[in-house]
Amino acid sequence: MPFPAPRDAAVIDIGSNSVRLVVYRLEGRAIWTVFNEKVLAGLGRDLAKTGRLSPDGVAQTLQALKRFRAVLEAVGPAEVFAVATAAARDAADGPDFIRRIHAETGFTVRVLSGEEEAHYAAVGVLAGAPDATGVVGDLGGASLELVRLSATGAGKGVTLPLGPFSLAGPNGAGFDAERVRRLARERIAAVADDFRTDTFHAVGGAWRNLALLHMRLSGYPLHVVHQYEIGAGEALDAARLVAHQSKSSLERIEGMSKKRSETLPYAAVVLETLIQELGLKRIEISAYGVREGLLFEAMPPRVRSLDPLIEGCSALGARQGVADDLGAALDAWIAPAFRELPPLFGERDGVLVSAACRLADVGVRLHPDHRADLVFEQVLRAPIAGQTHAERCFLAAAALARHATNFHPPELATLERLLSPAQLKRARALGATIRLACDLSGRSPSLLAHARLDLDKSNLILAADQGFADLLLGEQTNKRANTAAQHLGLKTKIVSG
Repeated sequence: MPFPAPRDAAVIDIGSNSVRLVVYRLEGRAIWTVFNEKVLAGLGRDLAKTGRLSPDGVAQTLQALKRFRAVLEAVGPAEVFAVATAAARDAADGPDFIRRIHAETGFTVRVLSGEEEAHYAAVGVLAGAPDATGVVGDLGGASLELVRLSATGAGKGVTLPLGPFSLAGPNGAGFDAERVRRLARERIAAVADDFRTDTFHAVGGAWRNLALLHMRLSGYPLHVVHQYEIGAGEALDAARLVAHQSKSSLERIEGMSKKRSETLPYAAVVLETLIQELGLKRIEISAYGVREGLLFEAMPPRVRSLDPLIEGCSALGARQGVADDLGAALDAWIAPAFRELPPLFGERDGVLVSAACRLADVGVRLHPDHRADLVFEQVLRAPIAGQTHAERCFLAAAALARHATNFHPPELATLERLLSPAQLKRARALGATIRLACDLSGRSPSLLAHARLDLDKSNLILAADQGFADLLLGEQTNKRANTAAQHLGLKTKIVSG
């Protein structure tokens, strides 16, 4: 079955703090960001004080949108979604501003209600982590949207005036932690009973920056923000640390912009209050939100039901490999045998085997002397949704073992921190088994179908259909089988005939 032809879709997101254009490439269920431009216009900066949009913010936003129009005319995406959120929704001059956007740029902008914004944020989280449950919190410049997630999907959401611009002091007063804390408690308390949960999915740039700061402070080795998990205690410590930092101290943090340093303390206090008021136990950062929610909801139901990790790995393999149907064939050949092994990731073991098989051909166009290391780095940090950080490490280790017998990963310490010894050993076994299958068959799915892989308590068993016994001959086949068997703690048994 040929992989779906890619198409581009763009989202223009006019928020209270930033205006952004993101162009995505959609390959079935897989969502790739190919262009991302943001302007911190501060459209809602004056909202609490005047009830109107910031004049400077309006000017910067219109300038950005005119540039975005030029970009989109050149790129020509199949779809364009243009939305505005809290600032345009709540400002007295919001409707006039939306009309002005249309007159000056041609964009027809949909102003999302608070409930719609919460809904799309939750759908975005589900696009990136389909098994997510708990509560989603999307913090923008002016508002915080909360919505509960359950096994049946997104519930009803609420919007609260808890963005930095809504919490700012009167007459341009600086950040006052106690004042912000009091307002946050008052506004969250009114809805706390409806949103108490163990797991909180944090959406928004401020909280992503807070997570990156926590990574630096804790020496966390894998700087991938999506599905980064922080225990409530550590998140509370990080939030309080940020809330007590001066603006100049925050600006000195590597990668921290001046405008972000102004809003981060507000986000930290809101998170601190949410942890206390909702009884949170862990925070999971989502790089997906409203924009991805808009794209995901527009997909056909059949596509939405697919697994994002398997589909993302399929897309990566299809674009960089050679044999389009190799991954599915490897999965069909390996998965039944690996189901006999004790699970190490709960119900996720089968998904990880399927995903690793889809990555088998990723390095085929790379120089053989560097292939294993380059594939490892790419798989470890690929912007593919639907995987925890431990699962990223597992797939990266399997990808390296698929290309190299000697296991010398560029970031062994990262693997050893995030994987148990048993999980790391299983990743090496899976990679070695994929290598066995590829070399045994010459990466031909039709030829692979004439061989079989089985595991029993003592042996890795290779067998072939009648008339195909010669497929199992050769020094390399025996060598690859022995390597896979060794990682599984088994002996090799070749049945020819």
